[in-house]
Amino acid sequence: MKILFLDQSGKPGGAELCLIDIAKPYKDSCLVGLFADGSFRNLLEQNHIRVQVLTTQAIQVRKESSLAQGLGSLGQLIPLISKVVQKAKEFDLIYANTQKALVVGALASFFSRRPLVYHLHDILSPEHFSQTNRRIAVTCANRFASLVIANSQASQAAFVAAGGRSDLTEVVYNGFDLKNYQSHEFDVNKIRQELGLEGQFVVGHFSRLAPWKGQHVLIEALAQSPVDVTAILVGDALFGEQEYVQHLHQQVKTLGLENRVKFLGFRSDIPLLMSACDLVAHTSTAAEPFGRVIVEAMLCKRPVVAAKAGGAMELVENGINGFLVTPEKPDELAQVITTCFKEQQKTATMAHHAQMTASQRFDVTAINQQIAVLLNKLLLKTSS
Repeated sequence: MKILFLDQSGKPGGAELCLIDIAKPYKDSCLVGLFADGSFRNLLEQNHIRVQVLTTQAIQVRKESSLAQGLGSLGQLIPLISKVVQKAKEFDLIYANTQKALVVGALASFFSRRPLVYHLHDILSPEHFSQTNRRIAVTCANRFASLVIANSQASQAAFVAAGGRSDLTEVVYNGFDLKNYQSHEFDVNKIRQELGLEGQFVVGHFSRLAPWKGQHVLIEALAQSPVDVTAILVGDALFGEQEYVQHLHQQVKTLGLENRVKFLGFRSDIPLLMSACDLVAHTSTAAEPFGRVIVEAMLCKRPVVAAKAGGAMELVENGINGFLVTPEKPDELAQVITTCFKEQQKTATMAHHAQMTASQRFDVTAINQQIAVLLNKLLLKTSS
């Protein structure tokens, strides 16, 4: 099967990491077309996946853009669409991995007469997207896509609520390569020593620094937690959110937590850093479509506490394989942190259970098989 994957980003976010895993089985015959250059291209090349940057001109449409702004970007899209149409004729199907890729892929699908698959990694809700963006995504999917793969039931429900056709959708969770989440105790102790975390109960937060990711909630909760609790924030601002980063540093200073919060920036050794934590916190203030960090923490056999909304509720059973707290309630989060601090043996048993169930539910081999079945069924249907 020859697949033309499309993605708008030059930087690796959750959707892009997922795409790498999906593309690997087809690396001998697929192409990933990017709408921006960056470190994501390097990651694809490291995984021996053929990649081409199709445009170097940034598409000036954001999640909150209005109709006028959307229409204003059409001029720059035409050359890109034309290029994708020509590329698509060499492949069996177009696989759009992001919303901008969907718009381009939809028109390329129409002109190249190749079926379109849309992998929905977002919750199409007012909290995340403007009405114009939601309408464009739903219209393109309903009119041009032959299949919409939603990464959670929450994403699927939001798509349908926004006007999307339920008969197009299939839910397939993200897959994970289990061997990537096995860390040796020697390496874990070494990284804790390097970061000055010996003797501390470490709460890790792994996400880009952005208001809706809720790092400020964790910092507020830390101020209400035992003094031996330290937080590490792994990630940095991606989309011009430096003002929020400054706010976080000021918050730490105001609360007198300079010695208890470490900003580590972007890191490539996420599984090792997670394994060095005693608890991983997910604190998004708006519903997450999936919650990749939650599963990664489980696979690292670490207790996890997550905001009770969106896809996280499909991953975490409160008190069984993790903890759920109300979004933007630092006092609830502080209570969980304190419980985990005081009852480490109990939470370790919970984390062991979480690792076992996550290994069964999210093994990339099984997930890729689900996608392969859907794609083969689609090609048989469209060719008949």
